[in-house]
Amino acid sequence: MTNSHDDHNHGPHGHTHHDPHGRDSHEHDAHEGDAEFGLDDFNLLAGEGEEEIEGVTSLSDEDLEVLREAVALTLTGGNAGLLEELVGDAELDEDFAEDAAEFAAEEVDPHDLALQQAAVEAAAEARARAIYQEFLNRAPEHKFDPKLDRVVQVLDILGDPQNAYPSLQVVGTNGKTSVTRMSAALLAEMGLRTGSFTSPHLVDVRERIAINGKPLSAAQFVAAWEDIAPYVDMVDQAAKQAGGPTLSYFELLTVLAIATFADAPVDVAVFEAGMGGRWDATNVVNSGVQVITPISIDHQQWLGEDLASIASEKAEVIKEKSIVVVMKQEPEALAVIEKVAAETDSIIWLEGRDWRVLGRQAGVGGQMVDIQTPGGTYESVFVPVHGKHQSNNAAAALVAVEAMLGGKPLAGDVVDAGFEVVRTPGRMEVVRTSPTIVVDGAHNPAGVAAMREALDEAFKFNFTVGVFGAMEDKNIEAMLVEIEPELDSIVVVELPGERAADEESLLEIANDVFGEDRVYSETDVASALDKAVELVDRPTDQTLTRGIIVFGSLFLVGDTIALLQR
Repeated sequence: MTNSHDDHNHGPHGHTHHDPHGRDSHEHDAHEGDAEFGLDDFNLLAGEGEEEIEGVTSLSDEDLEVLREAVALTLTGGNAGLLEELVGDAELDEDFAEDAAEFAAEEVDPHDLALQQAAVEAAAEARARAIYQEFLNRAPEHKFDPKLDRVVQVLDILGDPQNAYPSLQVVGTNGKTSVTRMSAALLAEMGLRTGSFTSPHLVDVRERIAINGKPLSAAQFVAAWEDIAPYVDMVDQAAKQAGGPTLSYFELLTVLAIATFADAPVDVAVFEAGMGGRWDATNVVNSGVQVITPISIDHQQWLGEDLASIASEKAEVIKEKSIVVVMKQEPEALAVIEKVAAETDSIIWLEGRDWRVLGRQAGVGGQMVDIQTPGGTYESVFVPVHGKHQSNNAAAALVAVEAMLGGKPLAGDVVDAGFEVVRTPGRMEVVRTSPTIVVDGAHNPAGVAAMREALDEAFKFNFTVGVFGAMEDKNIEAMLVEIEPELDSIVVVELPGERAADEESLLEIANDVFGEDRVYSETDVASALDKAVELVDRPTDQTLTRGIIVFGSLFLVGDTIALLQR
């Protein structure tokens, strides 16, 4: 794949499709993927098998230092290219290779190696946490200056790494993360090195940036940040001098993802937009395909009070002469999307007209789905997630990948294998059994409606307790009205942070919807979960199928997962 910005490589990422050690992409994958350069590799490079000599006492201090560094390299996941670079022009004794082999074989204790490796990883984790704390000191995701200037400036300095690979962008209200993960899984199964950017994270910020489905390691996260930090600082300082804001939390993470994918390098990337579209940081990506998931009322204070206004913001991700995969929309939202598509000379592939779910059958661990796309029909595809909405998400992802391939259908084994590995954390996810605790990131009425349907279909609880917390800007009453018939009791909890709805407000609304005898409140997530377990265990009827559903906020879901993983 050619670098689309070879004529614009003034920044440090202007050469992102060229490996610094001259290896092709396959060699690069071998060293930076699962295979690590280890002690056996070192022995081989060091000349194992040649005539041995006695001891290593004749080594010079300089030679010993090189050897120590080389051995240390094996502890930090280095590779042959880096080892060669390290040794470089060092003047070694004639028999140094044999000395090194003997030293490595006889003097390095595996237990010590493991301890040192653990120390290296712990240091990387600590540094990653410190960097994340620096990110949190910036303007949060819900406080931003609706402009792309700062992101554009940083990327310009970096050599416009967003142009180094083709991109797919996912925007909408509900289903964005699932469609992003599914699309990325299908692309990766085709043998393409695939980057994916999602938000928000549930437990660790590194979840947001993944390559072939694997989140960045702590070491990768640290290296990526240290690579771009000087250039971010340049733009921040210029912004301060002009009296404007510095890069926000979300803008910074978007730049980090874009640069990371260029350096990997990836063959293709899938970006989930944040809450917006027009001024969303991800809109700097020159995507050839966009997916617009169902648009509903949400984030009104930033996007507008009606569907048409919200749709006009989100539809601005549509690029010139692109393919737009549009999931089912309300008429007023669809009208806006069609208008923008016409203005950009783009093609719309509309659910129900150009593609559809032909049928589905719920099963253990997911569902079997039949999907018709512009490229063909796929029968009995197993999708390992619950709910009708997820079958639609799977179909949209499949259509989007076809669009990335110019409309060509995918091989059946690729589709099966791609969906098989899909995981959607925090979406109808079972995080504990006995009692069964399900978490779902539904945080608006449409999302709660889909969650309720999936809950009925997949779990069939006949005694259910809810744990609920939400941001104050959400339509809390509508969410609770939607789920009320499903729940026997509900525990409301005030979440941390300035955006969270306070306990008093939650309690008042819940009492109005459920009646005071079905409502409980707790001051923290751990106590709320304990109370829910107590409530679900109260009935003496042993024939009842019991469950707990945690919903209302992805922050609540993330806190729940973190608590139950301890």
